[in-house]
Amino acid sequence: MIFKDSELIWEKTESHEILKTPIFDVCSQHEKNLTLGVEGDYIAIAAPVWVSVIAVIDGKFAMVRQYRHAYGKITVEFPGGLADDSEDPAYAAARELEEETGLKAGKMKLLAALNPNPAIFNNKVYFYLAEEIKDSGKNNTDDDEILNCIYVPVEEVISSFGSSEYCHAFVGTAIALYLRETKRNP
Repeated sequence: MIFKDSELIWEKTESHEILKTPIFDVCSQHEKNLTLGVEGDYIAIAAPVWVSVIAVIDGKFAMVRQYRHAYGKITVEFPGGLADDSEDPAYAAARELEEETGLKAGKMKLLAALNPNPAIFNNKVYFYLAEEIKDSGKNNTDDDEILNCIYVPVEEVISSFGSSEYCHAFVGTAIALYLRETKRNP
């Protein structure tokens, strides 16, 4: 059976928060598909805007190397983080880049605004390409943000993606967006 798009829509009839954390909230939603008369309870994670920044200097990506608690290992990722309440994503991206790497971008070019997993998350992650980069000479991380800024050749990041250190799915997304933007072949 093929459904019309209008028949795929579910209506949220009830929602309540079941867990509040400093980074996200978990909500239970009761929803109905009016076309088929099916209904059920679903979980949704309400999270703030996330940002990820691609900065290239002399053929190298500015990356951050840090320990990830849930994974229990060190990863290499593009600089990024959470936007503060009602903070413009471009401003948040520039702030995160400078906090984590000491690099200042004169311009931030939006490459895409995507949903990290629309099955459970309600937020977006914004991917930016930093342009007109200058080194401020200092980073300013949060107290519990222990990381190293490293510069990795673009080709090395591309070939390393999928390894245990280059495992964050956002790295792969950022690489794909960078390749599209620069019209490079992997």
